Amino acid sequence: MKFVLYNLMSNLPNPVTGETFTEQEKIQNVINQAILAEKLGFDGYGVGERHGSPFLSSSPAVILTAIASKTSKIRLLTTVTVLSILDPVRVAEDFATLDHLSGGRLEIIIGKGNDPRHYPLFGITEEEQWESLAERYELLKRLWNEENVTWNGRYRPPLNNVTTHPRPFQQQIPVWHGSASSKISTELAAKYGEPIFSSNTFHQQAKYKELIDHYRERLAYYGHDPDNAVVGSGARGLYLANTTEEAIKRYRPYYDAYNHTEAAKHNQSPFKDLEDDVKNGPALVGSADQVIKKILYYYEAYGHQVQGITVDGLSEYEQREQLERFATEVAPVLRREIPSTVWENTQSTLT
Repeated sequence: MKFVLYNLMSNLPNPVTGETFTEQEKIQNVINQAILAEKLGFDGYGVGERHGSPFLSSSPAVILTAIASKTSKIRLLTTVTVLSILDPVRVAEDFATLDHLSGGRLEIIIGKGNDPRHYPLFGITEEEQWESLAERYELLKRLWNEENVTWNGRYRPPLNNVTTHPRPFQQQIPVWHGSASSKISTELAAKYGEPIFSSNTFHQQAKYKELIDHYRERLAYYGHDPDNAVVGSGARGLYLANTTEEAIKRYRPYYDAYNHTEAAKHNQSPFKDLEDDVKNGPALVGSADQVIKKILYYYEAYGHQVQGITVDGLSEYEQREQLERFATEVAPVLRREIPSTVWENTQSTLT
């Protein structure tokens, strides 16, 4: 199994200490966290895209460029790029530039996003999100794979004989499809034969498994081998302690604080409290053995090769503590237990 640390750059006051980061301090915290992730041997670092409080992640390409300048081998991911609202020409140019600046370490995860506040900002309705995503992705692929593109569509002005520059550094910038709520996303991924990354954040396993199973079924329909399907999965926070009871006690203030935000309420999570989420949901909260067992349990359902985790919102001390514990107590076991063909040619020090 491979591991991605991701960050949505949520900037809430610390519910335990009362500490509040300035926006500058939070941005630097994210860059420092990525540097630490590379030192600990994580395979990838991801920055999400949100357009509203409490998140500062409105410009993942810019943040990842800063991280690229401070790291040398960790894969850099967008988790996710909200392509349903973005101009594919601008996306093609920005991320091809980042691909060069990172030396070909870039991968993007595309999606429609799960926060409806971005739609009025960019001039589309929520009802248009799927059609917009499919059209914009078709154009993005052409811009990266072809020169002299002529195109006409609904969501941006026509193009006539356009070649974007720079061209990507990699022969193909890897694209994943974010999967959270609809078979339309898994259908699009299957059509192109590209990997998916399940959100696996707010709901029960069955909801996400249905989408992953649909993806594999539709891969076969489009002539791709479902045995070669590549799946990643997120999780609902990480907190390790010597016992599950201690982990729940220490993590509860962070869990409750985020659940009271408007962004969290939009997801309508069915879990009544943290204990319910730990027992029946995707929260990785507990002893190292308990977290290992939970990830293995989800692997049996999803067959995912990449596990995403986040420690966003914790104090800086706890962020480091949790990442170091995960790197030494959890990841080595899962690397041995779960095969992964993703990023086989990249090096990792996480053992």
